[in-house]
Amino acid sequence: MIEIRIHSRGGQGGVIAGKILSVAAFKEGKYVQTFPSFGVERRAAPVLTFVRLDNHPIRNRNQVYHPDHIVVMDPSLIASTDVIKGLKTGGWILINTDKDPNTYAIPEGYRLATVDASAIALRHNLGSVTQPIVNTAILGAVARATGVANIDAVIEAIQEEVPANPQANIQAARDAYQETTIY
Repeated sequence: MIEIRIHSRGGQGGVIAGKILSVAAFKEGKYVQTFPSFGVERRAAPVLTFVRLDNHPIRNRNQVYHPDHIVVMDPSLIASTDVIKGLKTGGWILINTDKDPNTYAIPEGYRLATVDASAIALRHNLGSVTQPIVNTAILGAVARATGVANIDAVIEAIQEEVPANPQANIQAARDAYQETTIY
């Protein structure tokens, strides 16, 4: 089983990102599960989304405490949250950032990938300057870095699950797939 924890803020699309990723993996024949965890519902509040993917039925219903991969949609969460808590050795840490990767103190034993999903979202008019909606862009980066779903399945899932501006969202995912830097 592959378990992923997505760290985002309300309004960034973290919950929808989990759903789209699950749909993409389902299209590839996997069993899937996704669900969020958040406190008081409000914009910019921290949100966790959990995704499980497996070749067998998933019976586990608790939160993901030891993920294989971490996705950080808002890099400011790194300063206030232990985003890598429980991450399995060798797991991917994917950060939406325009900063140099050396900015982040990533311990030995983990793999790092970065993408400026915010700039990509803005380039495609997804959200606003103060609140870019980065979910579809980050999924292109997830496909590139982790390989848990291929980019074609992600694009197909976006077509089905994103009714507003699907072509811009698809292009954001494609751009992020190409622009992801792996360290």
